[in-house]
Amino acid sequence: MLDYGSGNVHSAVKALAHAGADVELTRDPAAVMAADGLLVPGVGAFDAVMQQLRAVRGDELIDRRLAGGRPVLGICVGEQVMFSRGIERGVETEGLGQWPGTVREIDAPVLPHMGWNTVQVPEGSRLFAGLENERFYFVHSNAATEWSIEGRTAATRPLVTWAEHGERFIAAVENGPLSATQFHPEKSGDAGIRLLRNWIDTL
Repeated sequence: MLDYGSGNVHSAVKALAHAGADVELTRDPAAVMAADGLLVPGVGAFDAVMQQLRAVRGDELIDRRLAGGRPVLGICVGEQVMFSRGIERGVETEGLGQWPGTVREIDAPVLPHMGWNTVQVPEGSRLFAGLENERFYFVHSNAATEWSIEGRTAATRPLVTWAEHGERFIAAVENGPLSATQFHPEKSGDAGIRLLRNWIDTL
């Protein structure tokens, strides 16, 4: 797990360990690059998370891992920063740019979107295998609401999972070595542990 100063990492460490992983919380470049899988947590504002990532060269390390086909899983703001940019409270910040698109405040009568919600899982998902009818725990006000990448073949097409709170937004993405969830698996009980185990099984 990438240690770049994000809060709430210890519950994610415990959840990964419970799912069967041998977990190391580190920012050491050699350890980050050597890991079978890298989890990128994220709590707080998009801009703050990007500043913290850059401070430990997390942006470079994530890019290098993905360029080499090495698996990465982003959670919550760790998913959001994979997009091109975020706009939060009037502040526009460049993201990691792994996917095109803007993360913005969702149009909903109540924010933050906090609590359990269902998700719409695409056919063929490995992340959600056996979890198609489960609920997951969300805590956020911003999200990506559009998806514009298509794979060259059905085998390379990214799988996008959607949820709805006021409007439809991206709840998870599976795109080659890069996967991410807007919700918190570590707060999603047995379903979240199973999802993490599904990810670990792909490593």
